[in-house]
Amino acid sequence: MIDGVTLHEEKQITVPKGNIYHAIKSNSEGFCGFGEAYFSQIEQGSIKGWKRHNRYTLNIVVPVGAIRFVIYDDREGSQTYGQFEDIVISVKDNYKRLTVAPGLWMAFQGIGEGISMLMDVIPEIHAEDEADRKGLEEIKFNF
Repeated sequence: MIDGVTLHEEKQITVPKGNIYHAIKSNSEGFCGFGEAYFSQIEQGSIKGWKRHNRYTLNIVVPVGAIRFVIYDDREGSQTYGQFEDIVISVKDNYKRLTVAPGLWMAFQGIGEGISMLMDVIPEIHAEDEADRKGLEEIKFNF
């Protein structure tokens, strides 16, 4: 794993009329405060990215569908400098919480049928100037 990227098992409770999926608790590993929670949809085959948060630690779950996350480390002096991490999270097959430290580039691709959705919990209220963006062609990765 890239330094600053972790996956966390989250509790799933099976009940007859619809399952319950935990996302994060204030005492969860990787939790670093609450500022905002938001949802982002992505269509099957679409790719969003590249984006790098400079202050926020991301805590992401995928409650609908399946999403492929690609994380790239270009942090000078990092032990995992120049490496990619490729992670698929799915509500059916790999339900986990992905924690991503500030300073890492991330792109994600909808691989579930139809529309997939992620939920992200960040430690501050979103500020547009907090993140950097690049076009998909600017970081070479074969999606």
